[in-house]
Amino acid sequence: MPTHRPTRPRSPHAGPSTGPTPPIPIPLSGPIVKGFGRGSRELGIPTANIPLAGLSVGGQQEVESGVYFGWAGVDVDAQGVRIKGGGGGGVWPMVMSIGWNPFYKNTVRSVEVHIMHGFANDFYSARMNLLILGFVRPEYDYVDKKSLVEDIRTDIEVARRSLEREVYARLKDDPYLAQFEGGEHEQEVAT
Repeated sequence: MPTHRPTRPRSPHAGPSTGPTPPIPIPLSGPIVKGFGRGSRELGIPTANIPLAGLSVGGQQEVESGVYFGWAGVDVDAQGVRIKGGGGGGVWPMVMSIGWNPFYKNTVRSVEVHIMHGFANDFYSARMNLLILGFVRPEYDYVDKKSLVEDIRTDIEVARRSLEREVYARLKDDPYLAQFEGGEHEQEVAT
């Protein structure tokens, strides 16, 4: 059962300064699906959600619930317009939650990704490849929405600072993030 957030100050970075250590990095991919609709509407922090089955594609079915950071490759342009036919896409920093979202009393575990870029369009059904590079914090329960949003905003800044470090920044160029053609991995996730 998740605990309430601690009152102590948060570290400005996540992940070892020397880079990811096993079992991280974790590759994860899937089609972007409609989530609960709370990210943008209620929290002001839009998310791109992928099916929980995506964890099996990354080979890590038992990933601890919590907040993670890394890079997201999506087959869309900077406005969020889908680029079809394997013709590329973009790679952006991301912070993500894997878990039960105890504040909302979810009955199913979810994978919710906040891509740190301002897209003009929604891009449901686009393909997203994630490279999870580090653990930010465990999943907490919250007494109010304000506390939840404050922590998410802190998570975003921790992820941004963490990805600016050279050892994490260079992983933005990992070829996996831009491999959208074929879709075999997507079909595994979607079924």
